[in-house]
Amino acid sequence: MKNLTLKQFRYFEALARHGHFRRAAEACGISQPALSMQIKELEAEVGIELFERSSRRVRLTGFGEEFALRIRGILRSIDELEDLARASQGRLVGRLRIGVIPTVAPYLLPTLLGNLSRLYKGLDIHVRETQTPRLIQELEEGRLDAAIVALPVSEPAFTEVTLLTESFVLVRPGHEEGKPVPGPDMVREMRLLLLEEGHCFRDQALSFCNMDGRAAPPRDYLDASSLSTLVQMVDAGIGITLIPEMAVALETRSASVCVARFRDPQPSRTVGMIWRKTSPLAEQLKQISEVVRRSTDALREQHSASL
Repeated sequence: MKNLTLKQFRYFEALARHGHFRRAAEACGISQPALSMQIKELEAEVGIELFERSSRRVRLTGFGEEFALRIRGILRSIDELEDLARASQGRLVGRLRIGVIPTVAPYLLPTLLGNLSRLYKGLDIHVRETQTPRLIQELEEGRLDAAIVALPVSEPAFTEVTLLTESFVLVRPGHEEGKPVPGPDMVREMRLLLLEEGHCFRDQALSFCNMDGRAAPPRDYLDASSLSTLVQMVDAGIGITLIPEMAVALETRSASVCVARFRDPQPSRTVGMIWRKTSPLAEQLKQISEVVRRSTDALREQHSASL
């Protein structure tokens, strides 16, 4: 197998990840026939099929699974060599791949990206917005340099840096302005609107109400994919919801809703930044985390004024 190439490895990894030739080709920035040809050449060089192909998707063979583990390790090592070269320059330049959970991204990114662009002129920032489990997986595989998530993640391989702790607030229809704020037990009996499963914010809201989402009757919930949708559903009189403080200014500006704080102890979450302890960019990422922290401080001032 002397003729294997790094390009083939990256195409193989993309196809293994997406399970679809067209999506993998788009991710690699090449045509589908070109990707297919490279995969065939790789399989011919290895001497065994790496994928099972069907009309709808492709999946790894048993050998392909083992092959993928080693290829991902090789690609991660190559990326770390690139990071090591960047780190040796003493300042962060080039590509920065950062993941952000959906309940933080729309509110933090405008401020954060502006600050990063101003402070790091040579930085090429790539943002990935998705749920925590996917961010952790991509961080472990070396496809992200860092991620902004709700803490704790409790992964021994990651460094965790706290950025802020913020409260959750109650969002009700506008005509309920001034009414007493219900406690967790009362919220549990109301029509509580939640994000769909997979969002850590959903689990945090359920925890505040002492509810197990798996055991709760389906009629008690209406799931949404974003905080914006939840607030608009409240505006329509469908129910009530909880959102983090950083989301208040943006999500309530065009909705006829009222916002109130819960009595102490208030529900809250801690947001932080994580990265691999082995990353050659660890020192630079620590500096980046300070920029993120300052950006969250600016957000805190904004949402304090809106409550």
